[in-house]
Amino acid sequence: MTYSFLDPEVLGRLGAIPLESRQPMLGNVAGRHRSPNRGSSVEFAEYRKYVQGDDTRRLDWKAYARSDRYYIKEFEADTNLLAHILLDTSGSMAFADKGISKIEFARKIAASLSYLAVDQGDAAGLSCISTKLQLEIPPRRRASHLQTIFKTLAETEPKGETGLVEGLHSIAEKVPRRGLIVILSDLFCDPDAFSDALQHLKYRKHDVVVFHLMDPQEIDFEFERPHRFVDLEDNSTIVAEPV
Repeated sequence: MTYSFLDPEVLGRLGAIPLESRQPMLGNVAGRHRSPNRGSSVEFAEYRKYVQGDDTRRLDWKAYARSDRYYIKEFEADTNLLAHILLDTSGSMAFADKGISKIEFARKIAASLSYLAVDQGDAAGLSCISTKLQLEIPPRRRASHLQTIFKTLAETEPKGETGLVEGLHSIAEKVPRRGLIVILSDLFCDPDAFSDALQHLKYRKHDVVVFHLMDPQEIDFEFERPHRFVDLEDNSTIVAEPV
């Protein structure tokens, strides 16, 4: 199937750029990303003293010859990345002035990041948040899993009030293993409450990336006469005269 939010030319250009986390990850298989655990990769990390029960095959006999003490060589373990893409599907994401809507732009980003993650051997998942955490697709590494994500992105429509903050707290509690959290939203929520939700995610050791999506009209606000504005989330209205 073909999807309007997937651009093969863009994916081709981005394919040469690795998608990497800024901090150690806890995946479920070997991969290209740093892990907080020690393993047996080729990159040396440090020495530590031998303790009873350690694998004697990892003893460094050269260090023993120099110091007459037993030391174990530690290496950096490499693991895969678990990318959790969180999509704001509240009503305000449907806004579009002259170009594409915010939800359409969010679909492009979510689909492209999911493709890049799976293409390099990592796992990608999708969660949709409107009034609450509505849908959760756990991260998977299989190429066939992308069809599930793409189909969900194509069928998801923005509606209802935002429950972004509550959804982020739910994700922080539900995702036990540290991963890459990508938030796609216009952030129409309380700034202090959103900051607290980010701190919750950071406390759980996640690497958090936020895409703040705004329409140019929302930024420039180029209105010259009184207008009746309609809230896309609760349908309330207000008449205002721009200054």
